[in-house]
Amino acid sequence: MSKNSVSTLAPLSIAFSLGGVVLFFFFVRKAGLGQVLDGLQSLGAGFLLILLLSGVRLTVRTLCWMRCFEAPHQLRFRDAFRAYLIGDAMGNLMPLGIVVSEPVKAMMVRERVPLVAALSAVAVENIFYSFSVAIFIFTGTATLLLSFAVPDALRVTGIAILTGIVGIIAVSYFVIGRQWKFASALLEIIHRRGLANKLLSAERRSRVANLEDGIYGFYQRNRSRFLPILLFECIFHLAGVAEVYVTLLFISDMPPTILAAIILESVNRIINVVFKFVPLRVGVDEAGTGLLTNVLKFGTATGVTLAIVRKARLIFWTGAGVGLLLHRGLSLRSVVKEAEDSVAQQVY
Repeated sequence: MSKNSVSTLAPLSIAFSLGGVVLFFFFVRKAGLGQVLDGLQSLGAGFLLILLLSGVRLTVRTLCWMRCFEAPHQLRFRDAFRAYLIGDAMGNLMPLGIVVSEPVKAMMVRERVPLVAALSAVAVENIFYSFSVAIFIFTGTATLLLSFAVPDALRVTGIAILTGIVGIIAVSYFVIGRQWKFASALLEIIHRRGLANKLLSAERRSRVANLEDGIYGFYQRNRSRFLPILLFECIFHLAGVAEVYVTLLFISDMPPTILAAIILESVNRIINVVFKFVPLRVGVDEAGTGLLTNVLKFGTATGVTLAIVRKARLIFWTGAGVGLLLHRGLSLRSVVKEAEDSVAQQVY
């Protein structure tokens, strides 16, 4: 993402942010500002426990990434954790954040491991993570539909989500099993048609193919790592459920249940996936969580308060990532450009 790309995305970021802010204030007003403030006051020092649980989640995602490196390449935890925080912060602050965050993580450790190795590990870990998210969302959605009386529109949406997840998992399993190399195949087609011949040199096409080989080859060479990585991903989701449960213990008059926490966390995963383009998910998290907690009989105010608590811990860790970035003498704009240039040189 070049300087021009950043400039192009800036108006989008501003528009999405303004829309989110409007939605945020609408739902805070709908829930009742006094009730929301009372809930936040009830949390008090419990926010430290929320930060601890969210820190566990960041830690296990970092450990997953570390286990996706193949010998002789490996990372120390402190290097990987710093890179993860910086990349995650970039993803939270910018529209289309995942396009930025993953290359930034790889770029931040390029002094320790080759960039292509870091990119392959990022891609592999994201495949494991995406699979775990799909299973978790499926579980939460099925639990909601089977355990609670929901409006017809929500039921139809839930069934569509379940059907979509089954289809995505089936297609992904088929693609990985067949080892279809989409990127390199597309570049070869473009090259054979005589388009962008100077840009798509044999060396660059080979680098893309090698990156794909590294991703697919991981599954053949490291089957013993599958279970540990998936267990770490499960811990990530369980810590998220615990975070929701603990927050509800402090802010809700109605005693929370594990089922409710699972459902709320699964919806939070959906919001993160669908609305990744909205910086910090401002407004959409409050809207989605507030509507769902109303269905679960906790009330809209509890859902909006829960979303604000999540936003506060997200801002905390985003601030930590930005602080690490600035400590290295880099700005948000410069690190995006540097990540793009590094990836272009090594891969394309």
